[in-house]
Amino acid sequence: MKRFLPLCILSFLFVATTFAQTTVTVGNTVLTERQVATGLDIPWEILWGADDHIWVTERTGRVKRINPENGNTTTVLNLASDIFGGDGEPGLLGMALHPDFDNTPKVFLVYTYLVTGNTRREKLVTYDWDGSSLSNEQVVLDGLLAANIHNGSRLLFLPDNTLLMTTGDVGNSSNSLNMNSLMGKTLRMNMDGSIPSDNPDPTSLIYTYGNRNAQGLCEGPNGRIYASEHGQNHSDEINIIQAGDNYGWPEVEGPCNTSLEANYCNSNDVREPIWAWTNYCIAPNDLVYYNHPAIPEWENSLLVAILGGISAQEPRVSVLKLNSNGLGVISEEEYFPNFGRIRDVCVNPNNGAIYFATNGTFYPGSGPNRIMEYKNNDFTSSNEVIYDIDNQYIKVSPNPIRTVGKIEFSESFIGFKYDIISYNGQIVKSATITDSTVEISKDLLPTGAYYIKATNDEGTITQTIMMAD
Repeated sequence: MKRFLPLCILSFLFVATTFAQTTVTVGNTVLTERQVATGLDIPWEILWGADDHIWVTERTGRVKRINPENGNTTTVLNLASDIFGGDGEPGLLGMALHPDFDNTPKVFLVYTYLVTGNTRREKLVTYDWDGSSLSNEQVVLDGLLAANIHNGSRLLFLPDNTLLMTTGDVGNSSNSLNMNSLMGKTLRMNMDGSIPSDNPDPTSLIYTYGNRNAQGLCEGPNGRIYASEHGQNHSDEINIIQAGDNYGWPEVEGPCNTSLEANYCNSNDVREPIWAWTNYCIAPNDLVYYNHPAIPEWENSLLVAILGGISAQEPRVSVLKLNSNGLGVISEEEYFPNFGRIRDVCVNPNNGAIYFATNGTFYPGSGPNRIMEYKNNDFTSSNEVIYDIDNQYIKVSPNPIRTVGKIEFSESFIGFKYDIISYNGQIVKSATITDSTVEISKDLLPTGAYYIKATNDEGTITQTIMMAD
């Protein structure tokens, strides 16, 4: 197992590397780091869209669309008043774009809501995309149980245009093996929520059962579906999802490696994980299948977003190399442990760049929630997308600032306000932009990390500023 960017330098790493074209070497490939956007509010899902933008759900109730080149961010749906958020894991969660998005621009979303009192539910809905916002909510599936924990909700379209949705056991492990409950399962449905006739039981949405809380789904080669699943005290899992299979929870946690588990597994034909972290919890979240020539060392691999857990298992992106038939994992390599909790990963299919979303922090100095890019700048592709970004940008130079620096705004921001926000969330300066260049002195702000945020009619741009000694 390999580790990169050691934890021992964590508290100093952001200051030392963010503004000096940080690179990470993967075999013979050099990846260059770039911050796309910052100041996000608990991002839960990030997807690369058919429109070559990054789509984001924030657990607090907003869907955002981000230009990956300049980081311009627009809120295209605000459900903050409709969802049940609160502490723990509820809120606006899973998202999938219609597989023929260009011709049928629909977005599928899962969120939790309050019925009455303390009664919570979860539903799957669709919204129509008109090029600037989402509207016209249509309910696909409603009435699922919801709780502060284990709400599942990852979505994935299959090649036949049916939809998979994971559900958690909502903290009640008896749900997972109860075939009268939809919780602790993988569900499969048609786009309108109806039951596909070739489901294991043609009268039920249940596709797999005995699941605890799967929060990752992706498609690999030959239509094979991989899922990541949280264990309770140990044995987080990577599974292959197979119709009708039993994954064992709560009778089995991870592999069938105790006598009681073995007896149950043999009697109930339990499908065991292809990979498990058996001695501790690392809290795996979403995962993507990577097979792009831009990073040949990662071809035929699963990239897994890791929140981190007990036993000092740091947040990171784990790269699980699959064997030739995709039925097993050969090795794990760990990358990017200096950003706090990592919730999701997506891939630019044009140039092979990867993006990940941070989702809350364990460590001082790891900053607000961000979208980070790692790209092989030496890779060229005829599919590279050219974005028009000349009219929407913020530039800071030098960065870090040691005496006096300047902030340069595109003309589109003149007349609008900007804020400078500390990495603990406090607004330390606000002003109206009256000129395209603003001078900023080291005397204005103490040493530390900040970000500037400016919003105009086109959207929001964020940029980190480092004040150095």
